[in-house]
This record gives sequence, structure tokens and C-alpha cells, in this order.
Amino acid sequence: MTRSGPVHGTWEPHPAARWEDAFLSGNGHHGVLVFGDPNDDRVIVTHHTLVRPNGGEHARPPHLAAGLPALQDRMLAGDLTAAEGFTDGRPLQWVQPFHPAFQLRLRRPAGDAHDYRRHVDFTTGEVTARSYDWTSRVFVSRADDVIVQQIAGPGLTLDIHQDHQLPGAPAALALSHGSLLTPEGAALTLRAGYPGSDRAYTGVTLVAVTGGTATLVPPGVRVTGAESVLLLTRVRRHTGELDVVEEARALRELLTEQPYDDLLDRHARLHRTAYTRVTLDLAADPAERDLPGSELIERPQSPALLERLFAAGRYHLLSSSGLNPPRLTGLWTGDWNTAWSGAFTTNANLNLQTASAASAALPEVTEALAALIQRQLPDWRENARAIYGARGVVAPTHTDGESGFTYHYSREYPLHLWTAGADWLLKPLVDHDETRGERDPRTAAVLAEVARFYEDFLTRTDTDGHLVVVPSYSPENRPAGASWGSVNAAMDLSAARHALRTAAEYHPGQAPRWRALADRLPPHRINADGALAEWARPGLEDTYDHRHLSHLYGVWPLDEIDPYDTPGLAAAAHRALELRGAENDSAHGHLHHALIAARLRDSERVAGALASVLDGDFFHASLMSAHYPHRNVYNADAAHALPAVLIEMLVQSTPDRLVLLPALPAGLPAGELRGIRTRFGAELDLTWSPDDATAVLRPTRTHRIEVRTSSGAQPLDLVAGEACVLTLGAQETP
Repeated sequence: MTRSGPVHGTWEPHPAARWEDAFLSGNGHHGVLVFGDPNDDRVIVTHHTLVRPNGGEHARPPHLAAGLPALQDRMLAGDLTAAEGFTDGRPLQWVQPFHPAFQLRLRRPAGDAHDYRRHVDFTTGEVTARSYDWTSRVFVSRADDVIVQQIAGPGLTLDIHQDHQLPGAPAALALSHGSLLTPEGAALTLRAGYPGSDRAYTGVTLVAVTGGTATLVPPGVRVTGAESVLLLTRVRRHTGELDVVEEARALRELLTEQPYDDLLDRHARLHRTAYTRVTLDLAADPAERDLPGSELIERPQSPALLERLFAAGRYHLLSSSGLNPPRLTGLWTGDWNTAWSGAFTTNANLNLQTASAASAALPEVTEALAALIQRQLPDWRENARAIYGARGVVAPTHTDGESGFTYHYSREYPLHLWTAGADWLLKPLVDHDETRGERDPRTAAVLAEVARFYEDFLTRTDTDGHLVVVPSYSPENRPAGASWGSVNAAMDLSAARHALRTAAEYHPGQAPRWRALADRLPPHRINADGALAEWARPGLEDTYDHRHLSHLYGVWPLDEIDPYDTPGLAAAAHRALELRGAENDSAHGHLHHALIAARLRDSERVAGALASVLDGDFFHASLMSAHYPHRNVYNADAAHALPAVLIEMLVQSTPDRLVLLPALPAGLPAGELRGIRTRFGAELDLTWSPDDATAVLRPTRTHRIEVRTSSGAQPLDLVAGEACVLTLGAQETP
């Protein structure tokens, strides 16, 4: 390793000109996008609860259960279009769109901002911007749930106000501004009522002035002659009126003799502990490590870029997880017209973003996902009853974080036919339980409900006596020459098997019944191309050029198919991966491809998928990513999923197996990965070079595992509390 080590932050020599390049901070509730302009600074404020009413708040799942038996009859008889009529005729209804609250605007007399630098510290979540006579520091407190900004400089003159005029803001917002002087400075409020709705949100900003005066200049405040100005901001979404006086009083209670430092210290203790659990060092060139992010992303072959993206990915993932896990845009947007409503999309996107939560030691992310699931369980139950006439739960493909009802679907995207979502959403929670060796009763309860759904839903059989998943859906693809609704999609089969068997492990008393049901599901089919078929039903032919890889769900994230226990299926899965196109080059497709390739030990394919993202200009200067190449459509998929790819190519684990360096690309000959959690209950540090590799395991429970390297397998007995060192020779490293 190089002496300097990887950089835990990023910097730029200029303020952000676009909101997409603004540096980010967040605590999983509030978020900020910080431009860092000394003369006209903008801090865009977001909150996970801010979704605009659009009719989705009243939508419910379609009541289709009475027609399900007739639909199943038609589909099993070979009607390839029957599912197109399985609807109540409603038009496509999007979930409520995520949007920003407002921007805090801080203007001062124009001056020469030389010696400028802006920086975000991943270890603390603090965004700093400096010029020769001005400093701005911003963070979002995980301890106190407040946005904190301090501006300092000699004789500061500032005009401060809350500005709602961000791109796409509805003209019909019912706006009201308020301001009042306090002994500490001023309190500003902005209330925005949504058009045609009783719902609103209110932002309250306390402006505390040191060494100067504050004068109300509605709708804001003018500060003159100050040494420093402290801003404390919170946003609340609500119905009716909010007691802004009480909100301002709560903010004033946070003021101490050194409020910024005290608040930062309380926050950093929580944030730093989480962020520093795992680190990646790729022995990068120190000169490249020192580059600003915008220059580094122009060097796609640089190990320093992967180091920084790994660090930024974990930072942004942690910062966007709290009340909810990350949205399609994480916790951030500067535009009211967020693509795909800025939703939680659960048929790939959210799942990829949270893929590293267990292994990268971020239980905060897992808990945020668990909280979202728990809040929405009543809606999931209604989905199962209304659409399928079943007990248990069915998860929606899209949610705005409020409603868990399935109502977003259309002929081309019959998302209401997809039943695998609950299993995929629960997978990170199960992985987390395995890392800590203790089963969360909440996860156990939901798994039982998923199993009960399958008990009621899996009632049809084929001529061989196998159960049939009908209707079935492979997101977001369809068989060649057929409609989207289908029979026995590979993903649905894998999810049903996994959910039933996992529920059986959590509930031994029900295990015989649920395992027997899982065993009656049909095997995967290998098609004429030698590939694992996307639909196990004979006669349904594959469509290869698609961004989703739903049919390889059994390879990743599940452990159903691997090169060790099921080599024949693994070879067929690898052939399916070879044949898969990239369709529209979406980032999630490339990184999903990389995760599956890593499980199949294909380092060249991992490297190729990573190169498609790194060469494709997917990253903004903020190191948040885009959905498409050339920074088209702000989207967190690549940013949050990339750490999972880098971990999977270095370390993979199951409750009984450790795989070391399964898919290390040739361009990363040396490195160190520290703090990884394994699913057999051991923390792991891995160091590798062209000559050898060393893994240090610190187990928390006594257990026998199998260790896999390129040279084969060997058993290893772990003893709780006793460190174990594994040394690999050159022949055992790729």
C-alpha cells in the first residue's frame, strides 16, 4: 500500500454551476446540495417525505382476484396475450414525485473569489467552500436532524432568503413567507401548499448572527458587519398548519456557546463510526489521488478513481439512508420533474443500491430498508388480497415511500403481475441477520407472510406435476413474439423457492410444509443456445437485448446457482450473460451484469462492465451518477451499486463458504480491503499483490466453513474470538 492511503473526500477548484455537480450531505431524512459560490451561494434543501400529490396518494390496487382463475386457465392453455386484459381499465398512474423543498440563497456584494476550493469530507459529511475572505461549512446532523451552515469572514454582508423557484416548481403552489427577529438573529419560514391538496410543507431557518446585525428585509434577512452567521434549517411535510413558532424554538434550543462545533461533533461521532468501518485501498498513484473529482473521472483506467468512487458510494449510500433507503436519486434533487418520479423502484434499482449494505458494514442502510418495509406491510397485504385473493404480502414495483399499494402498471409494464419483489427486498435483511448471527423477529414475521402468499398463489400444476407460477413477469422484458405477462419466469421461480426455504429456516415448525412447496416448483430450463432461459415454460423464447437481468436472480443476489454446487446451471447462466445485450446502456444494467459476472468468476466480464460505466461519462463532479451515459438523468444506481461490485470481485460469502479473489480484474494487481462483514459471522481484511494474498478473519462465532480460491477448496474451522490468518500463494490468486 502507498503511504498516503486513499482519499476520503473529493474537491473542486470552482463552485458548482449545475445542481447535479453540487456536493451532497444528508442524514437519511434531510439532504442538501451545496453549490459553494462565495458571492451567491445556494444550498438546495430536500427531505425524504417531500412528494407532490398527483392522484397517487388516493390510488389503491386493482381488485382482480375474482378473474384470476379464468386468466390462469387461458394462459395455461397457451393464450400469450391473456394477461393484457387482466386490469380494471385504469390509465397509468405514477407514484407521487419526489421534489426539492427550496434553496437557501445567500448573496453578498460581488468580489474576487480567488484562492477558491470546495471540498466534501466523507468521514464527517461536512461540505466546505473557501476563498480568500469567505468560508462556508455545511452538514446535515444525524444526531439532531438539522441542516447546519456556518458562513464566516470579516465584516460579512449577506442577504439571505428561502427561494422556492427551482426548475419545475408548480406555478400554483400556495406560498407564504414569514420572518421574525429573535435575540439570536432572525427566523425565516416558507410554507408551500400543493395545488388542489390539503398537504403542504414548511421550512424553518434560524439565522444566528455573531458580531453584526440582522435586519428583516422580507421575505428574508440582511446581515451586516458580521464575523459569522449560523443557519439551522428543518423541513416538515404536513397537513393543515404547522406551529412555526414551536419549530423555531426547537432550533434555538440547539444553540450553545460554540453551536457549529458542538453540533458537528455530535453528528460526526455517529457518521464517522459508520463510514470508516470499511475501506478500500488500490495502491493508486498519490498524484492521481490528489486530483479534483472532475479531473479524476476523466481517467477511467485509474485505480484512484475506483478508490474514490468506492468511498463516495458508501458515503452517499449512508447519507441517503435513514427514514427511508435511497430513492432513484438518493436523497437529492434540484428539479421538481424527477425522472420516474424519483421513486423507490424495487425490481432492480433499490435492490442494486442496497446490495453492499451487509458486506460493507452499513446496518444503517439495512435498518432504513426494514423501516420502509414495516411501514408498508398493510398495503402489501391489500395487494395480495385484491389482485390475487391470497393471504400474505405482495410488494409493489414502485413506491413513493408513502404508499405501498400496487397501482403503477400498464400493458407494456404489467408490474402488478410481478410477485418476486418481497423476496428481493428482504434479501439484504436476511444477509444482515446472517452477518450478525441473530434473526430479527420483524424479518421472520414478513418471511412468514411471503410464504403464506405462495401457499395460496401456487395452486396450478403442469403435466409433470410441477407447480406453475401463473401469471408471471420478468422485469421488464417479454418473450420473443409474445406479450409481457407470461408463465414461469425464471426470477419468479427462484424468488418463490428462496422465500419458502428461507421462511422455513426462520420458522422450523412450518418448515416441512414450506420446503415441500418449494420442492414442487419446476427446475430452470436451458434453451437451444445453451443459456439459462428467462422463462422456464417451453415455447417462450428469450429476448436477449435488455437492460434487466432478472432471469439470473438465482446467481445474484441469491446463492441458488454457483460454479461449485451447480456447475451445469452456472455454465448456462454464464452463457445467458454472454448473450445479454446492454439495450439502452443504463448504468444499473452494466453493474447488475458485473455483479453476476463476479459470482460466475468472470473477471474479464466484470472489468468490461465496469469500463462501460467508467468510460461512459456517468459521473458528475459531485460523484453522484447518472442513469445514462454522458451524465444524462441524475440517478444514484451507479454511485451506490459500484461498491458492491468491487466487494463481490474480491470477497464473496455465504453462511458456509468464503470465496477469495473470485473475479479480480488484471488492472488491479494490488490492494487492501478492510472491515468486510461475512455471512458466516466474521469480519475480514484482505490484502493482495501479484505474488500473494493474505486474509485475516475475526470470527464472532465458532463454525466450519469452506474456503474457495482459484486453486480449489479447503475446510476451515473458525473459533469465536480467535483471529485466523489465511495466506494464498501466487498460484491461488488470479
